[in-house]
Amino acid sequence: MTGFGRGTASGTDFEISVDIKTVNNRFLDVVIKLGSELQNLEAPLKKIIGARLSRGRVDVSIQYDRTMEIAYELNRPAITGYLGALKEMQTEFDIAGEPDINVISRLPNVLNVKKEEISEEFLSSIEAALILALNDLRAMRASEGGMLKAELTERLARINECTGAIEREASNISEEFHLRLTKRITELMAKTESQIEIDQGRLAQEVAYLADRADISEEIVRLRTHIEHFRSIMDEEKEVGKRLDFLTQELNREANTITSKTNNMVVKEHALQIKSEIEKIREQVQNVE
Repeated sequence: MTGFGRGTASGTDFEISVDIKTVNNRFLDVVIKLGSELQNLEAPLKKIIGARLSRGRVDVSIQYDRTMEIAYELNRPAITGYLGALKEMQTEFDIAGEPDINVISRLPNVLNVKKEEISEEFLSSIEAALILALNDLRAMRASEGGMLKAELTERLARINECTGAIEREASNISEEFHLRLTKRITELMAKTESQIEIDQGRLAQEVAYLADRADISEEIVRLRTHIEHFRSIMDEEKEVGKRLDFLTQELNREANTITSKTNNMVVKEHALQIKSEIEKIREQVQNVE
């Protein structure tokens, strides 16, 4: 599920800002942008995120400013090597003059910012800012989740309506088989000019056999069960995305079975409508955590 969250924290000599952006993904993929001095924080920060999120591509950006006085340290090997090269140049080419400190100080890596030990206050503040960002993200995603739930509920209602229409039409399937089979036998007998009388008992047996093969009552029951289960899961607070994804597959399986079992056009039309709604549900369920 897409979303954005921001959290901030500050201490005696620093300010921290954490931004979190999420986009849809079937699994949890966390990417944290950290400076070299904070690389050891990656694992614990990912653990915090993993405890709050279960799906999605998560991009975390951590920005911080230190307000304390910056100290520099000399890169003595570089300075020594540079001065040695200048002295060698003077001797070899008989050049007069002395090294200019202003020039030396501007050389790359001659002066480096002195690395300070990261305080416990700073580390705990990063975690605090991350938690605030996650809370902000959750609030935004909850709003989106409410709209998504409303859409899924509406599509489930349409599937339920189509299931009711299929159930009402299913009672006509046996009669259709009887009429179709009788018509077919009559046409064949007319072509052969046969005077054989139709055995109504045997015809009834064949109709019953074909009707049993085309019976979709179990599929209808399972469709309704899956719909109710889907609704109940949406009302839960814990992780629901993967379970809804599984139920979507089961709904599609029942719709496919109904379509393959009968040639009744009314049933087929409503089964195809169900499949269309299921496909739209499948697209949205990928966004649900």
